Amino acid sequence: MDNLIKSFERIRRQIKAYLYVLGMINWDSATEAPKGCFEYRGKQVGVISELLHQTLTSKEYIDCVNSLYKRIEDLEPIFAHEIFETKKKLDKILKIPAYEYVDYYILLSSSQEEWIKAKNNNDFGDFIPTLEKIVEYKRRFAKYLETDNLKDYDVLLDDYEPGFTTKEYDEFFYLLKQELLPLFKQVSKTKLEFDSSFNNLVYSHQKQKEFCEYLQDVFCFDKNRGLMKESEHPFTTSFSTNDVRFTVKYHEDDFTSSIFSAIHELGHAIYAQQINPKLDDTFSGEGASIGFHESQSRLFENMIGRSKIFWETHFPKLQELFPDQLRDVTVLDYYKLINKSKPSLIRIEADELSYPFHIMLRYDIEKGLINGDYEVKDLEKIWNESFEKYFGIKVDNPSLGVLQDMHWSSGMFGYFPTYALGSAYAAQIYKYMEKELDIKRILSSGKNLEINNWLKEKIHKYGSTIYPKELITLITNEDFNPRYYINYLKDKYIDLYGLK
Repeated sequence: MDNLIKSFERIRRQIKAYLYVLGMINWDSATEAPKGCFEYRGKQVGVISELLHQTLTSKEYIDCVNSLYKRIEDLEPIFAHEIFETKKKLDKILKIPAYEYVDYYILLSSSQEEWIKAKNNNDFGDFIPTLEKIVEYKRRFAKYLETDNLKDYDVLLDDYEPGFTTKEYDEFFYLLKQELLPLFKQVSKTKLEFDSSFNNLVYSHQKQKEFCEYLQDVFCFDKNRGLMKESEHPFTTSFSTNDVRFTVKYHEDDFTSSIFSAIHELGHAIYAQQINPKLDDTFSGEGASIGFHESQSRLFENMIGRSKIFWETHFPKLQELFPDQLRDVTVLDYYKLINKSKPSLIRIEADELSYPFHIMLRYDIEKGLINGDYEVKDLEKIWNESFEKYFGIKVDNPSLGVLQDMHWSSGMFGYFPTYALGSAYAAQIYKYMEKELDIKRILSSGKNLEINNWLKEKIHKYGSTIYPKELITLITNEDFNPRYYINYLKDKYIDLYGLK
């Protein structure tokens, strides 16, 4: 047994090293790599991907994992969980031909640049050939990996949120639509009285960056173990608990965008920093699921970052950085600005109430694409028609429509629904956290360390050693319940808009 474990640990180190290199290349591609490097870089990605695949499919590794899996009852619980998940992922990899695996990752090494080019040119047609190839790979992979219980889109959903299939998501989204769409329509027709003229001014890129640096201190992000940069689309990546990185994008004509991108990504980043460091060298040193990762970013961004008490504490700092623009602005007017609900073209700039409908649109499209009901060439038309149905506004700009997200260019089909699920997790977790912590006192103090510590003990430290459905029950003493999310949004927007 000891020799088996040592062999597994040795090969695991190799696998994690390859993943580190690929992750670092992806980080560099998104943040500062010169545009001319991508063809050559793609070749290097191909080499590393092939080495990774060879290691993952080597007889030594397969025999080692299978032998440990047969003796899983004799293993320490956390290691047993890792072996169970490793066996599950290995079985998936072995079903995909090696040449397809390598070719797919070579495609992804340049697909993000193709997406950015199409977005900048405002032409979805430029991206269709690349996206068609990605979708074809995802369809084939789903067929290779199907089981008696998981087929087509369900196979991809399982990669991001184990235990949630189209059946669960369909029920979840149906409930949200029934409960929240009428409220969204009512709110959209109701005027929120406040002076929003300050939102039409220019806000310095550099000063926005300074405020985002300030937010890192407020949320107690350890800058010795992480950093912030800029990219076309905000994201977070973690190489270990001692190397966590996130990005934001600054818009001088939309200063709140960078603020809430930063707060959102800080939720992801602090989760990554607070995982038990003993898990760094294992395959369990990551979040419980994508949905749980989103729950932490949504809790930070919305429950905390859009609360009145938070800005009563930190709005003076914003006024200090932007005296000409914000000197005469009240906290209440700013609070109304950042929570005002209205139909928005851009998902990441949407308010809390309209946000789930952005996700429903993408979920329906992904499901149709992977299940073969939709084709990529028709995607812009499908998007525009669906968007008008949900939001009542026409989309005449693909860069603000079907091209706005990076996910499909990265092959991340099945990711989008976890955003809405994460918001629902967050509402349930926050409600329980309020019972144990004096949230108002903590937010008034200017530092969120007590909240971080609570989240670390309840969620973060476990990494991915506990499944999401089990973890939500462990935290809140009940199963996942979307009613907390629905009630949170209803209470907030009925109060904000003075509705009955």
